[in-house]
Amino acid sequence: MAPSVVAEKLRYLEDQDTPLDKATEYNSLLTQIASNSQSPDFPTDLIAFVDSILGESLGIVTARPLLGSAVEVIQTITNVSDKIEVGTHALRILEPQVVSFDEQDAAIREILADAYTAQDDYKEAAMVLQGIQLDSSQRRLADDYKVRIWVRICRLFLEEDDPTSAERYLNRAKNLRHKVKDQELILQFQLSEARILDARRRFLEASHVYHTFSFSTLLEEEERTRALSSAIVCAVLAPAGPQRSRALAKLYKDERSQQVNEFGILEKMFLDRLLSPSEVARFADNLAPHQLARTADGSTVLAKAVVEHNLLSVSKLYSRIGVNELGNFLGLNAEKAEEYAARMLEQGRITGCINQIDGFISFEGREAGAERGSEGLIGHSSRVNLRKWDYKVQGIAEEVEQVASMIHAHHPVLQVSSN
Repeated sequence: MAPSVVAEKLRYLEDQDTPLDKATEYNSLLTQIASNSQSPDFPTDLIAFVDSILGESLGIVTARPLLGSAVEVIQTITNVSDKIEVGTHALRILEPQVVSFDEQDAAIREILADAYTAQDDYKEAAMVLQGIQLDSSQRRLADDYKVRIWVRICRLFLEEDDPTSAERYLNRAKNLRHKVKDQELILQFQLSEARILDARRRFLEASHVYHTFSFSTLLEEEERTRALSSAIVCAVLAPAGPQRSRALAKLYKDERSQQVNEFGILEKMFLDRLLSPSEVARFADNLAPHQLARTADGSTVLAKAVVEHNLLSVSKLYSRIGVNELGNFLGLNAEKAEEYAARMLEQGRITGCINQIDGFISFEGREAGAERGSEGLIGHSSRVNLRKWDYKVQGIAEEVEQVASMIHAHHPVLQVSSN
């Protein structure tokens, strides 16, 4: 239909006095416009239609369902640029009277968000969704709908590497999280939470959420594996200490971990083995930019995590070591090595003492440190030795269990029936 014909028809309808007849005629005209969706004038005709129904010739009661029908037509536009053009124009016309058309306004904003996302313009998509009236007095909104919009805005900001804005909307969703029944939406919330924790360098918490996420049966196998890889990466980047050791143990015992590329570095960290520069470099190749960001002292997050891990490994291998030798192990000068050791000793992540006069560091070990905290070291050597023995027995038992599981996985015929 030629643009002049559409314009003339709209002018004719605007001059009519019977609302019922006008509504029918408007619907008929919209159907004709939609049937010419391949015409280059289609966006212009649709914009003219929206302008007409939101003008002064129609009341709100008549205009609202007509706008709803127009929104459905906007949704069918295949050209993304045309969809954005029509949608943004409709929002601009709606702005002065959005209270009366908040449902249609929200629908247009979601359509525009899809269009902007298709163009990888995540910031614009997030901004257009921010305009949805979720506290509207005109309609009652389900909690799932509110959470879905907030989580979507959160994920869009994460794509823009803006965790601060993302966290603000995740916190809004968190207040209604317990009321959500949609399992897929819950998963999106958990993933967003993990990504924010990851971006905030709260790696231990992120690792836990990623690992929990990886067990969801609602996800495809590839997505579960990706979540498991992220859990391992975050555990590796976390500060060395008892909490990280527990996280590494949990991931190491997960049989699926052997299938991911990060298993090699996970195994070495779990077994307290020293990491070589080449292994660290290979691991760094797959890290996200924020995971390679530099800290206040000029080192990267990964470099700091590796130094702390290697220092922890040295504390298991040596009861006493010179500061210069420790620096050689860590790839640092003696002063920097002593600084790292002093910080970890102060934080209780390793136990021991530094003799700055002689230039030596003495390590007491985790077991001795535990005894020291409650009863002191003197007079408890037998108890410390017993605890060491318990750790070794536990380690052997865990290794036997792992070997048995591997045998059962590869040779299920050999598995003995419980009957």
